[in-house]
Amino acid sequence: MAEVLKLRPEAPEGPILSELRNGILVLTLSNPPANALSMEVMTALQGELDRARDDRSVRVVVIAAAGKLFCAGHDLKEMTAHRADSDKGRAYFEETFATCSRLMQSIVSLPKPVIAAVDGIATAAGCQLVACCDLAIATDRATFGVNGIDVGLFCTTPSVALSRNISRKHAMEMLLTGEMIDAQTARDFGLVNRVMPPEYLNQIVNKYAETIAAKSPTAIRMGKKGFYEQADLGLAEAYDSASRVMIENMLAHDAEEGIAAFIGKRKPQWIGE
Repeated sequence: MAEVLKLRPEAPEGPILSELRNGILVLTLSNPPANALSMEVMTALQGELDRARDDRSVRVVVIAAAGKLFCAGHDLKEMTAHRADSDKGRAYFEETFATCSRLMQSIVSLPKPVIAAVDGIATAAGCQLVACCDLAIATDRATFGVNGIDVGLFCTTPSVALSRNISRKHAMEMLLTGEMIDAQTARDFGLVNRVMPPEYLNQIVNKYAETIAAKSPTAIRMGKKGFYEQADLGLAEAYDSASRVMIENMLAHDAEEGIAAFIGKRKPQWIGE
């Protein structure tokens, strides 16, 4: 049995911990106590994703967190400190949200699947981070919210990812009330895929990651891109877009090899082309 990756180190160092094993890259948020998305954390996470994009040894990315909180969103103390700037913080706020928007879009556009492993609280931009990932696995003690409204700030940017994961009624319920939802409700809403006791999180996330890592990286790359491209199109346009992706996928070496292996009743040998 493959070794199960440890997703929550006991004594982390640095804003982002990185561990690659068997094609699975685990990126652990390590900004105690709340794992807030400070500029340092977002920049470090962006750097890891940029490196993973072109690293052929990376098949799947897992975003986890150290400590009791997954991510409490933006660092409000850091942002508030810039209200003393001559422009009352406008330039810093613009930089912060531009950095965050690029980070979230990088997760969606990354040609490798990204799995969120959530054990704890995920609020505001932290909930946005979960929503941007392709899959999300949570423990039964995890909670989720977009509670900026409680401090007079509507979570407008998190609403972009949230509204692309769950129904508009559910999204607006969370955005307008600021109330936290438990993991089971998050699953019912469609925000997470699976919910389990904390002691099984590593095992289940690793199982998903290993299963995906064993697939053709070409099919994964083309398929993920095609999935998100068609999602916002009308029905006819979506089929046109998806058909173009299928044709290119069929012409790829991995598809030829995979089909030949299926017919020949043997294990395929992927080369990522």
